[in-house]
Amino acid sequence: MLKAHPAVLRKLLDTYESLCAQTAGPVVDLSVQRQLQDTAYTLCVTTGTRGVEEALTAARSELEGQLSPA
Repeated sequence: MLKAHPAVLRKLLDTYESLCAQTAGPVVDLSVQRQLQDTAYTLCVTTGTRGVEEALTAARSELEGQLSPA
């Protein structure tokens, strides 16, 4: 299986977390909600998973593996 470059995973995670923070309030901009859905989908495709929680776990795990010495 192909693996995403760590910089791509980091950017996706950062974007996802930022968008989550923006949708936490009582009023949510529909364009931000759509961006969050698109980013979640991209995370799933990039990590080869079917759910956003699984994708987040896989991306974080992959990034941690990049930091650990071989």
